[in-house]
Amino acid sequence: MCFSATASFTAGTGLLIVGAITLRQARRRAEMPFAAIPVLFGIQQLIEGALWFTFPDKAPMLKIILTHAYSFFSHVFWPVYVPIVVLLLEPVVWRRKVLAWIALTGAMVGLYLLYFLVTLPIVAQVEERHINYVSPHFFVVTVVILYVLCTCVSSLFSSHRWVRWFGVTTFLSFGAAGAFYKIWFISVWCFFAAVLSSIVLMHFLSRRERAQRSIESIMTAREIV
Repeated sequence: MCFSATASFTAGTGLLIVGAITLRQARRRAEMPFAAIPVLFGIQQLIEGALWFTFPDKAPMLKIILTHAYSFFSHVFWPVYVPIVVLLLEPVVWRRKVLAWIALTGAMVGLYLLYFLVTLPIVAQVEERHINYVSPHFFVVTVVILYVLCTCVSSLFSSHRWVRWFGVTTFLSFGAAGAFYKIWFISVWCFFAAVLSSIVLMHFLSRRERAQRSIESIMTAREIV
């Protein structure tokens, strides 16, 4: 991430491990996209780790490719992906309807940012030992609000406790990155959100614990009978 290549590679590797564990916990196809979040964040962090090695003036073409690959994740992919995976997990009808509208909004936000990513290429540069992604179109107030709605607030409509916690922590990390690292916001927030995405694993582990307790309760009841 923006702190160093080491931080990015460490976070990326750790998230790939967490993601591998999480994916093994998923029981249904609908759970797979949510379980894949740590893996996807891990890939994004590894991309930025590689980007560090292109500074200051090494491999300019590779720098452009990595900058756009990272920016595709940060700008386009997450506002589209998050509300969809939360929707896939949701069994409650009224929550599904809300999430469907948010997912549609996320698709529009993603397409809007993709257009500018193509027409006004993002430039990555190192400033004060941080990576700054120069993308002024991202900071249009309306776009930022809708982006937060899709990537953070959408999870708050879930009926699953740990999915809601995922939304809360990503929202708080969004605010912290904006308050303390405004210039390098994109890189810092993606790092925070990546690390916090390990909460995804808690969703599956807590479900397994509940299932185990249910089995134990049934067995206890049978013994009593």
